[in-house]
Formats: sequence, C-alpha cells, structure tokens
Amino acid sequence: MIFALSIGSRKCLPLHRENKYMYMESSKLGLYYEEFEVGAEIKHNLSKTIFECDNNFFSLMTMNHHPVHINIDYAGKNQHGKILVVGTLVFSLAVGITVPDISGKAIANLGYEDIKHLNPVFINDTIYVRTRVISKRESKSKADRGIVYVESIAYNQNGEDVLSFRRNVLVKKIYK
Repeated sequence: MIFALSIGSRKCLPLHRENKYMYMESSKLGLYYEEFEVGAEIKHNLSKTIFECDNNFFSLMTMNHHPVHINIDYAGKNQHGKILVVGTLVFSLAVGITVPDISGKAIANLGYEDIKHLNPVFINDTIYVRTRVISKRESKSKADRGIVYVESIAYNQNGEDVLSFRRNVLVKKIYK
C-alpha cells in the first residue's frame, strides 16, 4: 500500500528497503507563477526517442499522408534520403516534455507563436527540450493567476536544435 506522509511542509512517499522505511519527497507537477524566474533556463528531464511506429501512427491519425513521412522508397529519393518525422509530432512531443515544469499548474495555454522547424528530425532521433523564461506579468483581471512567457527549444541527441516555439501560459499563483 502506498500512502503519503507529511514531514513538516514536505509530503513524502514511503520506500521499503530491508524492513526499514526510507522517505523521499514526492514529485510535483508544474510551477506556480511565483516560482518562475525571468531569465531562468529549465533543462527538462523527460526525453523521447521517436520510433517508426510513432511517426506512422501520428501520420495516419492526423491524416498527413505525405510520402516523405510514410514511404521509405519515396523519401529515399528526396533531399534527406530517408523518412522525415512529421513536424507537428516533434512540436507535440516538445510541448509534452515541458508539461511537468512549465504548464503543470497552468489554467490554460493562451497561445503558441513563432514555431520554427530548425533542422530535420529522423526516425530514432531522441528529442530533448530546454525552456527559457522570457517574461511574466500578473493577470489584469484576476489576482489568483499570472501569465508566463517562455521560449522552448527542442534538440536531438547530437545537440542540434530542431524546433523552437514561444508561448504564453496562464498559471495559478500560490494560495495563501
């Protein structure tokens, strides 16, 4: 049975090791508005290797049947000589990778902008993301929230930037 234990202001989860319990701090999802620092860069812990099945499923699910994404013979005769991963899959993964840190406490993503595909992504590339906090401001209409403006950059296993985007995120404040 898993249960939470509070030690002071920390919530901990039990770990059973050699008939003794050791406690570790439970993870939290996202940051509150006050926890974002302008200029800070977050290197997200999550990553994802894109497999052929990921690209095929996403292509079919989104009805993107361009042969450069799903036809190895066609792709082999074009610029990169191999299958290209669908750009919106890379974008979706990059957004998802940032959720535990950027939008886990979000009320809403207010908008995405300046999405740029910087380099191609191929099957078996691993995607990582880093995010910089550009600015933040309190909400003009509600005191319990603020807007955080960030830029996220996805990069591959070789350190090459492959995608960048900016977004405004409406984030909860810490309740007092």
